[in-house]
Amino acid sequence: MIRVCVLGSIGSGKSFVSKLFNCPVFNADRVVNYIYRKDENCFKKLRKTFPDHIKSSPVRKSELISAILSKNININKISKIVHPIVRKNMKNFLKEKKNSKMVVLDIPLLIENKLNKKGDILIFVKTKRSKIIKRLKKRKNYNKKILDKLRSNQSSLLKKERLSNYVVDNNFSANIMKKNIKVLKKKIISERNST
Repeated sequence: MIRVCVLGSIGSGKSFVSKLFNCPVFNADRVVNYIYRKDENCFKKLRKTFPDHIKSSPVRKSELISAILSKNININKISKIVHPIVRKNMKNFLKEKKNSKMVVLDIPLLIENKLNKKGDILIFVKTKRSKIIKRLKKRKNYNKKILDKLRSNQSSLLKKERLSNYVVDNNFSANIMKKNIKVLKKKIISERNST
């Protein structure tokens, strides 16, 4: 199985690029949202850690935001509760898809949480800053302070770009991007088959 890991800034289009590979995708953001909505165990741990902020299940974004903004350390505390659950979900996903030729891991903190393995194909999604800001402002839950905190929690983009096997320029139309990813996918498969 070829593991493709998609890296990049918040709002760079990682999920869009991941989908274009047309194979099973593990989307960590979607999993995290599900955990906040459905995981009672996670809710209990969050409520115990942040009794002034987390009041009810399902966990509300507004409550998480107030916890993150109240103290710098809180984002790390939330990560320590949520990320082991994400890791477990990822392991289950990989077990389920073990017969797939290729899977895509769309995990924002993949490098930071050491979820990548030797032999993974790392792809960095590069997008103009102006495009990223425009995209983020369209999101329902756009909050500049929160985005800045999340960004500060991520390894430097330069480091991620340097670690990557390929850099994908996501400044083109959807049709061009489809063609580009199709070509890249073929290249990855043929290179893996030749080793």
